[in-house]
Amino acid sequence: MPKLGIAIVGTGMIGAVHHRAALLAGADVRGVVGSSPQRAAEIAQKWNVPRAYRDIEEAVSDPQVQVVHVCTPNHLHRAMAQTALEAGKHVICEKPLATTLEDAQALAALAASTGLIATVPFVYRYHPVVREARARIAQGDLGPLHLIHGSYLQDWLLDPVSNNWRVDPTLGGTSRVFADIGSHWCDLVEWVGGERFVDVSAAFATVIAERGAVTGQSFTSPAGGGAMQAVTSEDVAAALFKTGAGTLASLTVSQVSAGRHNRLWFEIDGAKSSVAFNQEDAERLWIGHPDQREETFVRGPGAGSAEQRRLAVFPPGHAQGYGTCFESFVADTYRAIEGERPDGLPTFEDGARSALIVDRVIASARSRAWTAIG
Repeated sequence: MPKLGIAIVGTGMIGAVHHRAALLAGADVRGVVGSSPQRAAEIAQKWNVPRAYRDIEEAVSDPQVQVVHVCTPNHLHRAMAQTALEAGKHVICEKPLATTLEDAQALAALAASTGLIATVPFVYRYHPVVREARARIAQGDLGPLHLIHGSYLQDWLLDPVSNNWRVDPTLGGTSRVFADIGSHWCDLVEWVGGERFVDVSAAFATVIAERGAVTGQSFTSPAGGGAMQAVTSEDVAAALFKTGAGTLASLTVSQVSAGRHNRLWFEIDGAKSSVAFNQEDAERLWIGHPDQREETFVRGPGAGSAEQRRLAVFPPGHAQGYGTCFESFVADTYRAIEGERPDGLPTFEDGARSALIVDRVIASARSRAWTAIG
């Protein structure tokens, strides 16, 4: 089968991650779209790809492109993903799928109507030990669930001088920290635990009232300096959920927690045992038992569930991480385009589900009341 031809729209940090994953999955990167023709030309030369497209319209008109990767700031996702789908291209669109629930639902409906493959990189699903946790819960090892709890903590916006386009609601969306990282936790926990949230009570706080007016291009290099400006998006958030089965779930998210670089952590407690996962220590899954026993499952291709073994590409002791998760996600997307049905592949439907949760969390934080998710 010939290689899939792809175009990457967006040339920042996450665009580079998509580029690497596409190459490792065997795709042919035909060209890039940048924030300007000059930026596109610069990255096309750096990545050694044939074309620097003027805009997404030129990219989707290229007959050699079958897949478009949308890696731009959030407010551009709806229009760009729609343009690609309407041109008959498969799409990988960065999360959030859109900055409003209505736009996310419209994209999910459009993708469904076209029959094209359209995915969203909720890539934490691709940690092998996360697959192990999901398999154990699905086969009843934990028993009925009693409690779900966890956090997602970062510190890259702790300095008031630091700023980034995500802080601006017109570019990043109404919610910042919850939509940006809380959405990952919610997708992961619903998928692993097998129970969906139906109600939420949430609170937001902006603890840094002003930031430097100069913004950076990505979270790896938040800019600083210049005049200070008011911040209207949240730095921290807390949410209490209830699932359809009646299980309570609590979540704390922050981008201002010193020393926490990318700590996505969850614990799911059942009647018979518990499991806990920490993304900053992703080689291990903690399993607790009621008789003072603790078990540590170590990632590797020789044990555990079939999906854990499939995704454990290196032997134990040779660490895998976020990059490998992303590579597995992109490879599974391409496999789906070729007609396979990979387990757990997050689609635009999952992106719309995430947008629904974020929308209801925002509503609850504003009303200070329990809010139905549906």
